[in-house]
Amino acid sequence: MFRILLKTSGRMVSSRKLLLPQSKGILSMGSLLTQRYIGLQKKSDNDHYYAGTMAEVQAEIMKRLGLEMGYSPVPKTREHLLKYEPKITDLPARSMQDSFTSVIIPLSSDKSLQDRYVAFLGHVRLGRLMEDMDMFAVWVCHQHVNVPSLPADVHLPYTFVTILVDKVTFSDVRTRATEDIRMSGHVSWVGRSSMEIVVWLEQKENGSWRKITRALFLMAARNATNTGAAPVNPIKPATDEEKNILDGGEERKKLRQKLQASSIFKVEPNDFEQSLMYDLYKRTTPQTTIELNKRVLPSNCRWMSDSYVVNTMASYPENRNAHNKVFGGFLMRNALEISWVGANLYCKNRPKLEHICDISFEKPVSVNSFIKMTAYVVYTEVNYMQMMTIADIIDSSTGDQLTSNVFYYTFSAPDEVPEILPRSYHETMWYIHGRRKFKYALGLE
Repeated sequence: MFRILLKTSGRMVSSRKLLLPQSKGILSMGSLLTQRYIGLQKKSDNDHYYAGTMAEVQAEIMKRLGLEMGYSPVPKTREHLLKYEPKITDLPARSMQDSFTSVIIPLSSDKSLQDRYVAFLGHVRLGRLMEDMDMFAVWVCHQHVNVPSLPADVHLPYTFVTILVDKVTFSDVRTRATEDIRMSGHVSWVGRSSMEIVVWLEQKENGSWRKITRALFLMAARNATNTGAAPVNPIKPATDEEKNILDGGEERKKLRQKLQASSIFKVEPNDFEQSLMYDLYKRTTPQTTIELNKRVLPSNCRWMSDSYVVNTMASYPENRNAHNKVFGGFLMRNALEISWVGANLYCKNRPKLEHICDISFEKPVSVNSFIKMTAYVVYTEVNYMQMMTIADIIDSSTGDQLTSNVFYYTFSAPDEVPEILPRSYHETMWYIHGRRKFKYALGLE
């Protein structure tokens, strides 16, 4: 289905409508690393860089983890691997080139694959690509982690899970489901048990590779039973450029912590936002009466409470990861596609995905869960729509809901869209939150 490439060539071409500010070290990372590792070759039959299909890569991941193909309601125990978890002092430093790898999605030659990826007008389904990128990020983690003390006949005592996806920007390249797509990436920063993975996609056009998107995945390294954090190899930059990339990762970590600490769900709105809230109240309150809860909708506006789409689905073992939880890429694909539907119905046209602000993974989802996804329009500005999509796990016996994921997408429409307005205080908080996400996504604040 996919081919793993060890030797990369070509020049990355960036073409996008939104010239968004980039974090330190990220802007040129794709092109520089692609050029630098042109000579990366398979060193031996046992080397973890090798050519093959993505199915073979998935099989290799399961082999390394000691997992077996086929579904069982009770996964095979890995408790015996806990004693092999290394201390951080036992792990040698790695450079970014150690984890660099690429895959090809051979759409030009595989007709059956085209059917899985093609959208109505012949473009590539971006949800499918997000699903692939999540799996690819796990593969990059496997390239980075190296435990020299691990006996050759013992499986890797790790589990890798996605914590969040951050800053996914899209170019103006119009994807085609009949041309190959190249996915490349490497570890760009590490903490004690976390790794930031940068992944970028390109598609061949007239013989050269053109950039589709670039994404940052924050992955957590867990122990063999996924019950606690596990240490990972530190990074020792091999070049000045790698040092700049690593420094940028540290800055992004601090920015994420700052944004989380100042979340609208944790602290009250700032002075400007409180003034904005009062302005929204004045615009939607009639001037002729002070009757309680009487609201008016200005022209060319829509209520937030009327601007959403919802879908409830059952999950099945085919959507599982190696630990009988729903694969994060499956959730990302479905969330993106329902968000696109919501944006399409709101603007009554075909919207373009411009940016994914962030995706958070709050709770694991069991493979026997009912998953409710609701995509809300929470903020608009000119021809842009900010979507917030919430994935809830539903307890079928009680009807109780627990939020597992939250997704934020920025879409653009060909023409100006109606303004979204909140009707309750709760919706106003979402409006302020959506405004923050929109400004952050476009680099306006």
